[in-house]
Amino acid sequence: METHTAHALTDKTQGLKFTESPRWHDGKLWFLDIHDKRIKTADLEGRVETAVELPFIPNAFGFRRDGSLLVGDAMQRQIHRWDGEALQPLADLSGITTFCLSDGIVDAQDRMYVGDIGYNFFDPASKPVDTCVIACVDPDGRVRVVAQDLSFPNGMVITPDGKTLIVAETMGHRLTAFDVQADGSLANRRLYAQLPEDLSPDGIALDVEGAVWLANPEGQFGALRVRKDREIVERVELDTQCYAVMLGGPERRSLFICGSDSHDPAEIAQCPSATLRVVEVEVPGAGLP
Repeated sequence: METHTAHALTDKTQGLKFTESPRWHDGKLWFLDIHDKRIKTADLEGRVETAVELPFIPNAFGFRRDGSLLVGDAMQRQIHRWDGEALQPLADLSGITTFCLSDGIVDAQDRMYVGDIGYNFFDPASKPVDTCVIACVDPDGRVRVVAQDLSFPNGMVITPDGKTLIVAETMGHRLTAFDVQADGSLANRRLYAQLPEDLSPDGIALDVEGAVWLANPEGQFGALRVRKDREIVERVELDTQCYAVMLGGPERRSLFICGSDSHDPAEIAQCPSATLRVVEVEVPGAGLP
């Protein structure tokens, strides 16, 4: 098995608090800084800039074809659109999701797929559930449930042909695939890769061979490349926790890694440890994001 070592692109000295949902767009890495309530960018020299200041804690993020972006208000469970000048409400998911939005992705038809966490993960006495959903937000803001009975649906990718959506079920220790229908509904749920019990996939990225890079918080090997048959073929050793990954860069061979020593809001407020790291890999990325 090939093992990589990532190098730091940028860190808390550039104001990072907790990075998530990395997206390669327009020659830069775009990402959410959740606890700084901002959408930020980083170039390949590690220079960080704020693109959008937000009045809420964000989760779920992606770009539409016209260059506008969609971002979720995690706790109010609403989706907003930013057109480059103003932030406008688009959709309310509070009636079909529970407690908090998870990660999300925008497809090539400007639909947004969003997972929900399903339980109060801030409460130590609250246990994970297997009743979570994936919601679809249509371009006009209409919302619907397109998958249910999942265990913490988190990072998502869509294959280059737009016909398959793969989601990381964090508490299910698996990757699950769906067929994407013409109307955006999801069908033919199936196992893409069952993972060992010590792997809890968070953010994911797809490559041209159909393998998935996944973030594995709390694991020694924070990012791992998994084939469809569950074989782990590459890994990145980290000295911090890994929460999301993205295959970007000019040839999509740069694996960007969102890291932090903790995801506890109180610890982050007192002493943030966020980093963005990068390592070059052989097989380039594919599909969305």
